[in-house]
Amino acid sequence: MPPVETRNVSKDEDGMRLDRWFKTHYAGLPHSRLEKLLRTGQVRVDGGRAKASTRLEAGQSVRVPPLPDAPPPPGAKKALSKADRDFLKDITLYEDDDLLILNKPSGIAVQGGTKTTQHIDRLLEGLGDGPETRPRLVHRLDRDTSGVLVVAKRRSVAAKLGRAFQTRSVRKVYWALVHGVPKPPQGKIEAALVKAATSDGDRVRKARPGEQDRAQSAVTHYAVTDRAGQQVSLVSLKPVTGRQHQLRAHMAILGHPILGDEKYPAGEDLPEGIARKLHLHARRIAFAHPSGEGTVDVTAPLPPHLEQAFDAFGFSPKGGDTDDLDEDRG
Repeated sequence: MPPVETRNVSKDEDGMRLDRWFKTHYAGLPHSRLEKLLRTGQVRVDGGRAKASTRLEAGQSVRVPPLPDAPPPPGAKKALSKADRDFLKDITLYEDDDLLILNKPSGIAVQGGTKTTQHIDRLLEGLGDGPETRPRLVHRLDRDTSGVLVVAKRRSVAAKLGRAFQTRSVRKVYWALVHGVPKPPQGKIEAALVKAATSDGDRVRKARPGEQDRAQSAVTHYAVTDRAGQQVSLVSLKPVTGRQHQLRAHMAILGHPILGDEKYPAGEDLPEGIARKLHLHARRIAFAHPSGEGTVDVTAPLPPHLEQAFDAFGFSPKGGDTDDLDEDRG
């Protein structure tokens, strides 16, 4: 028989209903069973009887009786292997009490799918006490895009950062190596996008006349920061919106697809000696800290295949790091 537990209400749970609190910590406990425990006084808050609708306050104690008939919650914490823990440690760029910022490698999915069992979100499951309390993703990167990925350690932090992303107050810089040299060398791409399913998976394309009802507005600032003759350019990309495949599709629409992009290909071979990988990297992200104190500004080092390409074309990371994150984003 499991022992009686006494758990304290965290700051993050202040104002939460008692039944919601139980759903968070004991997801497998049926609501009818909780109601019976409340009626018989087996569940108590600060020693007193409570109702399912009782609003909790930070610091209060909740008495939890033995729950032998409660099945384990779906998606409960899965222990991480030493290899997984070492991997997370190796790709961590920044961490505090609220945030975990990772340097996601190219080729690793952020979330799972029908045929995807190894992904970042799976690792995050092992860092919390269950599906409601574990760290959670704040935004996404394509499987083949490397770079900065922001994770919130608590639900309230995720909500604050989610609003920041929605209001476009998060500033992002991506680096891409593209075929040719865009002209003009600096500008803004405004091309609404439409999702188009294909036999090879999801794609997006430029919206056509009459498709306004299902088109998503998409805006990207770009600037050429270096080039190797007329063959390849290093381009800094600053998305204003955050649509699926936006940067990849916009560069293809501009006539300068990203090197190694198999979804939006250039129709020409990669330069000799360049890896057959997507050369798109989430280089930098900056935003107001969700605590209200200070700013988070994190830069991700280049992955090996981009380092190799920089060496091959004579590009310097210092040349690309001239980005002004405070420029007009309209």
